[in-house]
Amino acid sequence: MSTTRFTRLLAASAVGVYLLVVVGATAALADAAAVCGSWPLCTPGGGATLTPAFAVAVGHRAVAAVVGLLVLVTAVAGYRAETSRRVKASLLTAVALYPTQVVFGAFVAVTDAPAVLSAGHLLIAVGIFGSLLLALAWQLERETGDDDESPVADLEPDLPGEVPPAPTPSYDSFAERGRATLWAYFQLTKPRLMWLLCLVAGAGMALASTVGPELGVRTVLYTLGGGVLAIGASGTFNHVLERDVDRKMDRTSDRPLATHEVPVPNALVFGLVLAALSLVAFWQVNLLAAVLGLTAIVFYSVVYTLLLKPNTVQNTVIGGAAGALPALIGWVAVTGEVGVAGVALAAVVFLWTPAHFYNLALAYKDDYERGGFPMMPVVRGETVTRKHILYYLGATLVGAAALAALTGLGWLYAGTTVAFGAVFLWTVVRLHREQTERAAFRAFHASNAYLGMLLVAIVVDSLVF
Repeated sequence: MSTTRFTRLLAASAVGVYLLVVVGATAALADAAAVCGSWPLCTPGGGATLTPAFAVAVGHRAVAAVVGLLVLVTAVAGYRAETSRRVKASLLTAVALYPTQVVFGAFVAVTDAPAVLSAGHLLIAVGIFGSLLLALAWQLERETGDDDESPVADLEPDLPGEVPPAPTPSYDSFAERGRATLWAYFQLTKPRLMWLLCLVAGAGMALASTVGPELGVRTVLYTLGGGVLAIGASGTFNHVLERDVDRKMDRTSDRPLATHEVPVPNALVFGLVLAALSLVAFWQVNLLAAVLGLTAIVFYSVVYTLLLKPNTVQNTVIGGAAGALPALIGWVAVTGEVGVAGVALAAVVFLWTPAHFYNLALAYKDDYERGGFPMMPVVRGETVTRKHILYYLGATLVGAAALAALTGLGWLYAGTTVAFGAVFLWTVVRLHREQTERAAFRAFHASNAYLGMLLVAIVVDSLVF
């Protein structure tokens, strides 16, 4: 069997096992198991008639049998194909764990098993998924990696003085100048980030409303309004602090401060006003929301922009906390306290960030090197970066399954994370093979679609079903 066909089998097996993980993590399957009184075949227990829950239980066992066969076929193909020892070891681990998973599942299905055994059943499934995903990452590295790649060991950014200052823009009329100025200030707020981060906060609020007070219009307006203002303030401070570097990079050289369209003092005042207004809005909700809002602004503006981004290759990983905080803010806005499910949602966003942003770092690798930023593709190489995208994608999917296990999220959420997770995985596999800027942007957009649709599913599942 060719290695390409084996890789496809491996990816399909991983998606199949992930489907079982997510379905097993939803409350709907637990309800379904209660009406099935036998194993391996499923007959209605206690004289129950055929119901949707019964169909779910039968479907889960049928899919588990098909996926188990697929994992076995994949392992055999892996041992026949040209693979490394660690790939074969991962396949062997998956095959060995699968019967254990089946035994656990049978015991949980036909007995009143304690919660710890049900958790063990789910954890073994996660172990199988992790083994297959590691095998996929290592196999793709073997097939598509570049052994001659030369990452930058000592990254030395150009001095700001080496970049000629941009000319001050001129306008033919007062109206034209006014429109350009308004647009420039709007750009300072980084509006592209707002929709997704507001959706993160919205999902946090919707999820919290399932265990806390009913979600009110006032809470939504103040929380999302404060979020928009906080994002605008953080973006403005980021523009101020990176204005010299922005002039060196093609993708940022037209930013308002890099082109002198907005004076630095004006931008600082604008950012401070936005920050103050955001805290006032959050304060109308509760004190903890205001504290977390201030933390988010300071973390992105100071910790990420000044300390992490120019100094460590882990800037994207640690910096993911900035994108995760809106989930906690949304949860806290409703409940007034930090909760486990809110932290789990924040963890999903945190883990998703490297899988998302590393694609952009690949597309703009030369630009980041020119700016002196130690991004993963620059200092570790593109091969390592692509592998880490798969690692963090896998971690994100596991985090999404854990969120389902901790909450009452149901089939809409489960179907969304499986379907869009599979698309995300497909684009990342293509990125490994094509290794082009277009492939990197495709994976980047797929990651946006995955998180965006997952958050929408959380909102709908929490407020409608």
